Amino acid sequence: MGAGELSGRTALVTGAGGSAGEAVARLLADHGARVIAVDRDADGIAALRSAYGAARMTTRAVDITDRAAVENLVDEAERTVGPLDILVNAAGVRRAAPVVELSDQDWDDLFAVNTTGVFHLSRAVARRMTARRAGSIITVGSHPLGVPRAGLAAYAASKAAAAFFTKCLGNELAPSGVRCNVVSPGAPRGTGPRRRPAPAGTGGSARGAARTTQGSATRPGPTAETHDLAETIAFLVSDRARHITMHDLHADGALALRA
Repeated sequence: MGAGELSGRTALVTGAGGSAGEAVARLLADHGARVIAVDRDADGIAALRSAYGAARMTTRAVDITDRAAVENLVDEAERTVGPLDILVNAAGVRRAAPVVELSDQDWDDLFAVNTTGVFHLSRAVARRMTARRAGSIITVGSHPLGVPRAGLAAYAASKAAAAFFTKCLGNELAPSGVRCNVVSPGAPRGTGPRRRPAPAGTGGSARGAARTTQGSATRPGPTAETHDLAETIAFLVSDRARHITMHDLHADGALALRA
């Protein structure tokens, strides 16, 4: 991908304070886009503006579960940075626990960020993109969308809801020239959840517990790095992917073992 392939475009990336979202924000900026890096943790995105300068990287501390805050963010971004050409819904929370141990707060938090946050951002941005009849929306999914994983029921459900929402949105927006896609990565190195103790008889690991219920979970491909996710997203928002929409691209090294 050429260094200036996204020149002249404006991208909003949520979850930019985390390793994956930060990698996406940096790569889009490296390819010439003006980036609005968003995270509810102001400290997590402070280094991005310092590294790229205000002309290439704007940072905003916003809680995407707050509808009014999201509307204000999008209004301000369009007014002060430029019309949004790209939205990357990379913000997400992941909590691992058996369903019988999962709290109501865990469930609510997972859906508030992973699903409702995607809805808030996508709706606000889609209203502007459809008027211009152009744009690209990417939602970051996850490999449990393809294979049930023990301990990840709530997380997978929240991500599955966001993924199918994005595909339906793509169907609605296709006549307006706006593309909506999902990228479902494996767990990039260093981003996996803290594991809880596995049930007795599973070999003492969460992976062992998963195998007892779903068979082999062997990873056929290499361990993912955050730049693998970023490169996939950069391709999907570029003109080289202009005929791809409503697609869920599993960039997971075949971890989900999808046929």
